[in-house]
Amino acid sequence: MFALRMVQLIESHADRLASELMRRLVASGRCRDLMRKVPAQELEMRTHEIYRHLSDYLLLKTESEMEAQYIGLGVRRVKQDVPLSDLLFALAATKECLWGYLEREGLLEDPVELLGDLNLLHALGRFFDRIAYAVAVGYESAYREENIHPPLGSVSTHAKSRSAKTA
Repeated sequence: MFALRMVQLIESHADRLASELMRRLVASGRCRDLMRKVPAQELEMRTHEIYRHLSDYLLLKTESEMEAQYIGLGVRRVKQDVPLSDLLFALAATKECLWGYLEREGLLEDPVELLGDLNLLHALGRFFDRIAYAVAVGYESAYREENIHPPLGSVSTHAKSRSAKTA
């Protein structure tokens, strides 16, 4: 059960991973509105929760339980006026931070245990894809209920810089 030991190691280093992710998000500049509009403590707590309870998410929680939790997160971010692009970038960065940790710790190198590693990586990928979908569903439903248009904050900034480069 090497994959389970990997997850337990991730869970035991949740504080370190959450802090590293926060540093990455601040440094990236790709989710400025998220970082400005959501209290840092809330962001770090949410991230810590993912890393600390990863085995629950992968083994115990049903898809509908995860959807309910992350649809709620999408709705919350709408109410905080956070662009969806910022939110999705932060989710992707959460996954990338985890991958980086596994690579640095040398946990993805042993070919004998490759099948267990692949199963874990597949399960992690599915988890992050599902929560991204659920967040987007919650985000969109909040806009439909409010009958408002989503904020384009960082999207318009990125689009402007891309169009300026191509012009």
